[in-house]
Amino acid sequence: MAQIDVHDLSGKVVGQVELPDAIFDGEVKLHLIHQMVKAQLAARRAGTHSTLTRSEVHGTNAKPWRQKGTGRARAGDVKSPVWRHGGTVFGPKPRSYEQKVNRKVRRTALKSALNLRLKEGRLKVVADFDLPEAKTRLMTGALRSLQAQGKTLMVTEADRPNFLLSVRNIPDAKPIRVEGLNVYDIMWHETIVCTKGAIEAIAERLAG
Repeated sequence: MAQIDVHDLSGKVVGQVELPDAIFDGEVKLHLIHQMVKAQLAARRAGTHSTLTRSEVHGTNAKPWRQKGTGRARAGDVKSPVWRHGGTVFGPKPRSYEQKVNRKVRRTALKSALNLRLKEGRLKVVADFDLPEAKTRLMTGALRSLQAQGKTLMVTEADRPNFLLSVRNIPDAKPIRVEGLNVYDIMWHETIVCTKGAIEAIAERLAG
């Protein structure tokens, strides 16, 4: 069973935590990560786009001129798709873009994303995110001490008011509960900082 150092908010190593083999087995399936990211982005689409067909365009159904003898092309009504302001042929209509992803695939993709960040050395563990007071300065200092690079995803197993207030004004840091941990956020953020309790909660969530 692999182990990883546990730091305090000053960056000092205060212990180690075992990473369960059932989750951190080193296997990275990039095709499942890709599939899950596509599904998450597709689910975000509103799908409210809509165009008018010729039957929905407001206007008269009268024939604009007689069929023959004018020298002009034949025309049935002004709502024809070939006319300006006419209807649209095969235009977009409201629809859902959600893609079905099986539970096993979702779980395996999440495991793969975590294993990828661990292999890259971008998964860090802290004992806790408890702060004596809600200060952005304290949290930015902690991230600097932990050598968190770029966008940082901060994973906790429970809400902590001082922590949430301290991190909300940091543009490149995002707090998230274990229940909301997902593949897209892991891949979007360059560094993942988890509490020791969050590691245990992730193991419980993905154990099934």
